[in-house]
Amino acid sequence: MILIAPRRLPYNRVAASHLANGAAADRDEATLKDIASAFLLTFAGLFPIVNPIEAAPFFFGMTTGLSSDERRVLARKVAINGFALLLGSMVLGPYLLEFFGIRLPVVRIAGGLVVTALGWKLLTQEDFSDHANSNTATAGGRRKIGAFYPLTMPLTVGPGSMSVAITIGSRKSAGIPPFSEIARHMTGALLGIVAIAITIYLAYRFASTMARLLGETGVEVLVRLSAFILMCIGIEIIWDGYTGLIALPP
Repeated sequence: MILIAPRRLPYNRVAASHLANGAAADRDEATLKDIASAFLLTFAGLFPIVNPIEAAPFFFGMTTGLSSDERRVLARKVAINGFALLLGSMVLGPYLLEFFGIRLPVVRIAGGLVVTALGWKLLTQEDFSDHANSNTATAGGRRKIGAFYPLTMPLTVGPGSMSVAITIGSRKSAGIPPFSEIARHMTGALLGIVAIAITIYLAYRFASTMARLLGETGVEVLVRLSAFILMCIGIEIIWDGYTGLIALPP
C-alpha cells in the first residue's frame, strides 16, 4: 500500500496582497488626515485675522481711481505678497524664537493667549482687526497706492496675522521631527496659506460686488462667527503648550 503525503497548500499570495493593500490604505488615510488637520488649523486660524472679506471694502475705497484691470493686477500682487509674508512668518518665526532660547511650549502658550485675546476682541468689540485704521491711513490725502504698502501690510497682513502664523508654525514636535511628519504638516499648512491667498485675490478682485451683496450686516455676522472659531483654536493651542511644558524636565 502506497501512502501519499497530503499536498501542502501554496502560500496564499492573494491574502498577503490584501493585507499589504490594507496597510497601505491605512497609511494613506492617516497621511490625508494629518494633511487635512494641518490645512484646517492653518486656514481657520488665519482667516479671521486676515479676513479679506472685511478688508475688501477698504481695498475698493483705496483703489477707486483705478480701472478694473489695474485693480485686478493689484489684487494678484497683494495675494502673492500676503502668501510670502505668512509663509515666512510660519516657517522662520518659530526657529528664530528657538534660536534665542525660548522653549516652544512657552511660545505656544503665549501665542495661544494672543490668539484667544484677538478672537475675544473681534467677538466683543467694534472695529477691531488688522484693518481697523485703514481709512485713517489715507484720510490725509491721496497718494500713490503700493501693492506691498499699504495694501499688503498693514491692510491685509498685519501684526496679528503674523503672530498667528508664528504660533501655528510652532506646533511641531520637540527636536527634529521625522521627515514624513514635517512633509505632512508643511503640505497641509502650505495648502492653507494658498487657500488664504486665493481668498485674498477673490475678495479684492470682486470687492465692489462683494460689498454690495453682503452688506454691513453680512460682514458683521461673518466676522463674529470667525472670531468664535479663533477663540476655540487659541484655547486649544494654550492647552497643547501647557501639556508640552509640564512634560519637559525642570
